[in-house]
This record gives sequence, structure tokens and C-alpha cells, in this order.
Amino acid sequence: QVQLVESGGGLVQPGGSLRLSCAASGSIFNFKFMGWYRQAPGKQRELVAGFFGGDSTNYAGSVKGRFTISTDNAKNTVYLQMTSLKLEDTAVYYCNVLADTGDYWGQGTQVTVSS
Repeated sequence: QVQLVESGGGLVQPGGSLRLSCAASGSIFNFKFMGWYRQAPGKQRELVAGFFGGDSTNYAGSVKGRFTISTDNAKNTVYLQMTSLKLEDTAVYYCNVLADTGDYWGQGTQVTVSS
């Protein structure tokens, strides 16, 4: 069974930075997707950034150039470095892994951008 635990959310001023972490426990085989989604109040969950299979990455247009996704395979952890944060980045951020063994989600971590 795979479990994903996110951390790193918080309150930050516009223009600030945060780094989210998602630590995976358990075995993940042949992942199809690994990355981050977010859901703002009253809005649908949307893809923020992720790895698709091999080394292919994808970013939402609204975060491209500001957010960077990376992994530490030794720690089974995926990161989301967020810079130049904007008010509209406020949301609950979820880690997601889609693999042959299932579709796994973390519990979410709140990111609030406010002055």
C-alpha cells in the first residue's frame, strides 16, 4: 500500500516562496504520473506540475517559470518549489501518484498567499 504525506504549506506574502514535499512510502511500480494538483475554494482541482512516465514534465501555464517540480529518488520524495507566489496560487495542494498498483493521493497541504 502506498501512502503519500505532504508538507511545506503555509502562509506567505505575494512574491514569496515555498517548497512543498511529498514523501511516498510503499512500493510504486511503473508510475504513469507523479506530481501536484491544487484546488482553490469554489474551483475544480487542477494540475499544477507533474512527471508523466519517463522524464516528461508538464506545468500549468499559470505556474510555468515560477514553479519547479523535482524528485529525490533515494528519499522517495517529490518536491514542488514555488517562487514569485501570487494571490491566485492560494489553494490546497495535493500530491498524486498514478501507477500500475493504483491511484494515490495525499491529504493535501494548504498554501495561502496573502499580504
